[in-house]
Amino acid sequence: MASSSSRPKYFDLNVAPKTTCDAEVWRPSFVSQNRHLTGSSNNEPELLIEIFSLSQFRSNFGTAFRSLGATDRSKKEACCSNKKMELSTIKDAFERVVKKQKLCSSRSQEVIDLVGREIEQALTRLLSAHDPTSPVDYRSILAELKLKLNGIGPIHLLEGSHKELNGNLSKYTKFLEKSLNPDISKAYRDVDFDHHIENQLIANHFYRQGSFDLGDGIIDEAGEPESTILKSQFVVMHQILEAMKVKNLEPALNWVSANREKLNQSGSNLELKLHSLQFLEILKKGTQADALKYARTCLAPFASPASPHKEEVLKLMGCLLYPGRLDSSPYSEFTSPTHWEKSMEDLTRQFCSLLGQSYNSPLSMTIAAGLEGLPTLLKLANVMAAKKQEWQAMKQLPVPVELGKEFQFHSIFVCPVSRDQSSEENPPMLMPCLHVLCKQSILKLTKSSTRTFKCPYCPAEASAAQCRQLFF
Repeated sequence: MASSSSRPKYFDLNVAPKTTCDAEVWRPSFVSQNRHLTGSSNNEPELLIEIFSLSQFRSNFGTAFRSLGATDRSKKEACCSNKKMELSTIKDAFERVVKKQKLCSSRSQEVIDLVGREIEQALTRLLSAHDPTSPVDYRSILAELKLKLNGIGPIHLLEGSHKELNGNLSKYTKFLEKSLNPDISKAYRDVDFDHHIENQLIANHFYRQGSFDLGDGIIDEAGEPESTILKSQFVVMHQILEAMKVKNLEPALNWVSANREKLNQSGSNLELKLHSLQFLEILKKGTQADALKYARTCLAPFASPASPHKEEVLKLMGCLLYPGRLDSSPYSEFTSPTHWEKSMEDLTRQFCSLLGQSYNSPLSMTIAAGLEGLPTLLKLANVMAAKKQEWQAMKQLPVPVELGKEFQFHSIFVCPVSRDQSSEENPPMLMPCLHVLCKQSILKLTKSSTRTFKCPYCPAEASAAQCRQLFF
């Protein structure tokens, strides 16, 4: 038996045989090198068979795994390739329409220029009639012009080029309809909405955007009572924003001063932003003394030792060294137009928040969410139609509609046992083991609260009385 110092600590399976024939060649050297692993030559056949089986399994598994990976990659590549082909086909069709449009435009311009030159020449000859030395026959000039225009045939030329353009445009429209499926009527269901809420939603959207005439038109045509309170507030907001566009901060500062307590409660630093912008505007005009006076009056409260904005104000004070030339100073970052844009955005956000309104228009958010979920709904409608099933009668969609985080405003719990969404009648319940189920699922597991039950996800047991309702 070989000594322990000469024994190899492992043997390399990478040189193991791949076939039975290879095993016969590999067997003597392997046995002689690794006889110490068995301690006896009697176990030699079993050891060889075991190692060979392990090697064969490794080889087969590796081949299968590589094949599976290659299959997945090929599927993904095929899917991406198909999408690229679809987009490239649409792009090619669009480019053909663009080429025809340019060709039609150039031909039309050539015809117009040609007709224009003939008319100008005729006008020149007609105007020369004022010269008594060269009398002009008006009828002959007009007859000659008519003859030339008929020879050019502008209408025929324009009709031909436009006919080609319209043909390609019609083909492109049909191609889009076939590729993009514009019929979205099958992706929504008829729901009885409150028309009063709809009208108010649309009108308030226009008020929010500053289109007050459009909002009033919607209210008048729908016969809705005018929401004067919300409209008047949005009028004030847009007056402030319009003033900020011309760098007039007085209306904004007055509004912030009137709502300082509410803004402080929400943790807003809008007042500091506006005072900083005003300070910089004074300094840009080169009046260092006025800027310093303004800072002592309006920025000093934000520079107190307890203020979280102390460092920001101190950095801002460095601008006093460069009156009238901030753009070329080390503090040129403060002169960026983005500070004004962000301040206007922040003011809009805070204004809407104090009104109890969201920053984004509910109407625009609803439409955006619908557009994002539309492809899934269209696909579902097509699949259900192929199965001759009606999806609009379902209380819950059989597939999830994934939306972005910007459309998620509150938590939704779905019971992992019943797959039902929680509600006021069926709220989520926290068990002692910290797993969560809906109330109805717990009642079913406890047989109407009469006994303990085992958690579906761990060995812990609990009773209905031990479960506590969760509030999101």
